Amino acid sequence: MTMLAALSTGTLVAIVVVVLFDIFVVVLAVSFLRARRAARAMEEAAAGGPLPDAEQGLAAPAAAKAPKLVSRREFFRKSWLASLGVFAAAFGASTIAFLWPNLKGGFGGTFEVGTVEDIVSQINATGQPYYYGAGRFYIVQYDGTGVDEDLGVDYETQEVLADGLMALYQRCVHLGCRVPFCQVSQWFECPCHGSKYSRAGEYKQGPAPRGLDRFTIKVDGGQVMVDTSVVQLGPPRGTDTTNQNPEGPFCV
Repeated sequence: MTMLAALSTGTLVAIVVVVLFDIFVVVLAVSFLRARRAARAMEEAAAGGPLPDAEQGLAAPAAAKAPKLVSRREFFRKSWLASLGVFAAAFGASTIAFLWPNLKGGFGGTFEVGTVEDIVSQINATGQPYYYGAGRFYIVQYDGTGVDEDLGVDYETQEVLADGLMALYQRCVHLGCRVPFCQVSQWFECPCHGSKYSRAGEYKQGPAPRGLDRFTIKVDGGQVMVDTSVVQLGPPRGTDTTNQNPEGPFCV
């Protein structure tokens, strides 16, 4: 199992396809040889020649029984069915390999996103959060208090805040649509049902039951690490640690 986990998906698919192709070639060759042997036995029997080895020593009625001749049509039909079976097996193996979880850096694992300096530089240059598609999250700069004692919110304790950065899950907590960032209002605005969240992912408007969910984020040696294996539930409605109002017209 350890060796299989160490192999890449492409390598596993190649191995499966090669093995299935080899099996197909062997089956095809055996079928062909059997057909030739049966035809030769029939010819010898018709000419009064010796019986096949498999029939020597049998009783007279059994010896007189001619072996079944495989016609060319039947041979090609069996070959076609064998080819179809090999193709189906190869397609199934390829599908399984494609859907096999990526054990190295796939969603549900830990991502090394980049340095704090590079991420902050890009956020400032573009005027919008840093989006990391492979992990399905945004990284935002956070300049609030990090605490709402009335609602029991403490971002530091929840490990969703590190060096002024937070990682927000892109999924709307209402019905799961991907929530884009509106550069005009500087809020996250869901295009499906109009839920709106502040730049820190805190609930503002719409049917969403809470703020955007988030992931654990850490900074080690200047490198930003985001763990997507566990989704941290977003802060409850009413949480407002940044006092950020919309900074322009809404996109939705």
